[in-house]
Amino acid sequence: MSVYAHSLPVPETLQTNSRNPTPETLENGLLRTFKSPFELKQIHAQIIKTNTPPSVLQLSHVASICALTSSFPYARTIIHLSGKHETAVWNSCLKDFAQSESPDDAVRLFSRLCEHGICLDAFTFSFVLKACTKLLDGLGGRVIHGFIEKLGFQSNLYLQNSLVHLYVVSGEIDSVRQLFDKMPDRDVVSWNIMIKHLVKMGNVDEAYNLFSMMPERNVRSWTSMIMGFVQCGKPKEAVDLFTKMEEEKLCPNEVTVVAVLSACADLGALDLGKKIHEFANRSGFKRNIRVCNTLLDMYIKCGCLVAAYSVFEEMEQKTIVSWSAMIQGLAINGKGEEALILFSKMIHLQIKPNGVTFIGLLYACSHMGLVHKGRQYFASMSRDYGIVPQIEHYGCMVDLLSRAGLLKEAHEFIKSMHIKPNGVVWGALLGGCRVHKNVELAEEAIKHLLELDPLNDGYYVVLSNIYAEAKRWEDAARVRKLMREKGVKKTPGSSSISLDGVVHEFVAGDDSHPQTEVIQQTWEKLLEEMRLRGYVPNTSVVLLDIEESEKVRFLYRHSEKLAVVFGLINTANGTPIRVMKNLRVCEDCHAALKLISEIVDRKIVVRDRNRFHCFENGVCSCKDFW
Repeated sequence: MSVYAHSLPVPETLQTNSRNPTPETLENGLLRTFKSPFELKQIHAQIIKTNTPPSVLQLSHVASICALTSSFPYARTIIHLSGKHETAVWNSCLKDFAQSESPDDAVRLFSRLCEHGICLDAFTFSFVLKACTKLLDGLGGRVIHGFIEKLGFQSNLYLQNSLVHLYVVSGEIDSVRQLFDKMPDRDVVSWNIMIKHLVKMGNVDEAYNLFSMMPERNVRSWTSMIMGFVQCGKPKEAVDLFTKMEEEKLCPNEVTVVAVLSACADLGALDLGKKIHEFANRSGFKRNIRVCNTLLDMYIKCGCLVAAYSVFEEMEQKTIVSWSAMIQGLAINGKGEEALILFSKMIHLQIKPNGVTFIGLLYACSHMGLVHKGRQYFASMSRDYGIVPQIEHYGCMVDLLSRAGLLKEAHEFIKSMHIKPNGVVWGALLGGCRVHKNVELAEEAIKHLLELDPLNDGYYVVLSNIYAEAKRWEDAARVRKLMREKGVKKTPGSSSISLDGVVHEFVAGDDSHPQTEVIQQTWEKLLEEMRLRGYVPNTSVVLLDIEESEKVRFLYRHSEKLAVVFGLINTANGTPIRVMKNLRVCEDCHAALKLISEIVDRKIVVRDRNRFHCFENGVCSCKDFW
């Protein structure tokens, strides 16, 4: 070895002391000098010359330098000479490789360890499983699984959980369930991995079945399940589950807060949202940008613009998501001018807008009738900010032109689009045709809509209304017949209102609510006052083939009317009424709610499928009904 050392140059850090190197000199430099097996051998030669023990070498570094080279046996020799436990050294190297940007190095090293018959332990498998997980290598995972079974590590819960996680992320669906079902022991981590996996796959019902079977649940368990319900469109179930979590005296974390706030936003559950807001403030979550953005979204979707803007102003850090959400929130709540002012402020602060920002701006222009301004924003997207218009932007532009009565221009705009128009785009044109009574273009729009979305009842309803307003009764009847032939049923209108954390839902014509009798009595009293102020039921919105008196009765039991009256009965004078509607508010309800807001001197906020309607003092925040 010493002859080999004399034939090669000494590493630079040892050259100054090469005549009389000491153990101290070596130890001070060895830990950070050699970067290849070649240099390692030079330093090893110096060790031998100075009778320094090999243990002075940083063995994990020795292993990592030689692991994937032909000097692998040489590294083993040094490890043996040092007297250290060989498996522990290689495990340290495996861990470093698994955590690096090249986790496949860990897999390659594992193969070498097997080839050379090196003893493998639970730590070995844990590190190589981590590497396979980062690589999404399900096939490699199966190989490691085989080793674990063969060497008797199947009772190691950590390894079993690691395997479950690996199979989950690599999409080995059948293997995941088989392994989970056969596990001799499971802890809360095992169950959480499975629940999170099922939620991600959209199989929320099966996830909830597992959740119900869990012998022990932690905050992560509850949070995963709550988030699952939110993601699959079951916000009421999410809120109910959160209530049960509170009963278990578990403290929500930031992820839980985001999930519950999302559910509150979807439900319009303002009371619970405020409660979560207070908890977030007490818990120091105000610095979490995701919590703040979700709070902002919740208040916007509950129609509380003042509270939303307060959250926005207090945010220590505002991202483009925050700015875009506030701009869009102002726009959909009928505050288009304020939305445009906020955008100007954002640009002044040199914050670059994104595609979502422009959706809010175009929406604001559409509902304010600012055609020229809308055209400018649409052009500015790609010209000034390099944003390629998406289908949502095209839909906003068609909506803008259609609302303004520029139906032919809207039609030409659709034909010139660089991407295929969808139902939203053609639907915007159809809506404009109804407002401006253009039957010809309505028929053109419906032709495309029935190809794109033949089971959407809303399109048939709008076309039937267009024919009815044009006194083309036979055509209106033909549309209703076409609906029956295609098996298209009108989606029942439903409205919900949240009181004291409980969500009450009403369906059109609903008489199952415990307070039905009181609701009906209150409605009759309101109706008397409404008639005195000129209210006449607009039965043209009822497409059912029934007598006129039945149409009136049907109108009186629309879900939003029931929800508003319920709110009036169960809240104190002066309290705002907030209602969520699954469909568009019909023209009759729109007119009725304006009168009711004036009669009872209450603010009534209705969030329908398209927008927010804020009724106050007999006026709606929307400049037009549509």
